[in-house]
Amino acid sequence: MSLHEVRAVVPIEAVETVDDLLLEFGDERWSVFEDIVTRTAFVLGVFEDSTEASAGWEAVSPRFEGLAVGKPEFRELADADWRESYKLHFKPWRIGRLHWVPVWERDTYALPAGDQVVWLDPGMAFGTGNHETTRLCVERMVELARAGVVPSSVVDAGCGSGILAISAVKLGFGAVAGFDNDPEAVRVAVENAELNAVADRVDFRIGDLDTGFGGRRWALVLANIQADVLMRFAARLLAAVEPGGVLVLSGILAQENEAVRACFAAQAPDARFEHRTLGEWSDVLVRT
Repeated sequence: MSLHEVRAVVPIEAVETVDDLLLEFGDERWSVFEDIVTRTAFVLGVFEDSTEASAGWEAVSPRFEGLAVGKPEFRELADADWRESYKLHFKPWRIGRLHWVPVWERDTYALPAGDQVVWLDPGMAFGTGNHETTRLCVERMVELARAGVVPSSVVDAGCGSGILAISAVKLGFGAVAGFDNDPEAVRVAVENAELNAVADRVDFRIGDLDTGFGGRRWALVLANIQADVLMRFAARLLAAVEPGGVLVLSGILAQENEAVRACFAAQAPDARFEHRTLGEWSDVLVRT
């Protein structure tokens, strides 16, 4: 299988900004890599053919205006070449007893007794989960597990490639589901559940914030979406949480956090709120 790569140099000082822009853009075929030893960085996109590669660059490049991102280089590469290149940048990470490990380390990774692992495949549509917005959600789930709280039901709204839902299963949480309005994301989420041998324990479906909750309430609702969407659907998200349940909101820039909290507090004045910041990003935890 041949893939097509688009690569452009990124100034070191612009790496975080480009990373944030790509997150907002929402196309997981794009990534930013930084080599802290050589002090170089680049934005990288991988596509199935040259036409998609050209269209992908035309779509994303206007977002880099004013950031001195270099001219794109296009090249064809074998799938094996892509995976070998990816291995240089994709390393295992962990929070508490939960580990996220690339699948090629399955036979060599030393998992401590009692810990759980989520195997990750560097497919074009499966991120590593190591962005601040995802880590904030995972940290909240790990903290619940440490406190002995095991939600009886969990739903990941806007599940993307399924990393949060799969992590919830690995933590031993109850009935787990996830939905996304992108059929391709749902397909990849199912594939990754199969990779982690949990396909029979998580229900991925196509849906949006109006239809995805299935008319029921959940003990834990995860929503790693951008702030304006969270605020627009505040009432819907709160209605999806069962009494005494927890709502975790992420995808919120630090400067947007106060506005998000105020929006949800207006809808749920008796709820208890917590928030934290990681880099330029933040989360909001709502206890109903």
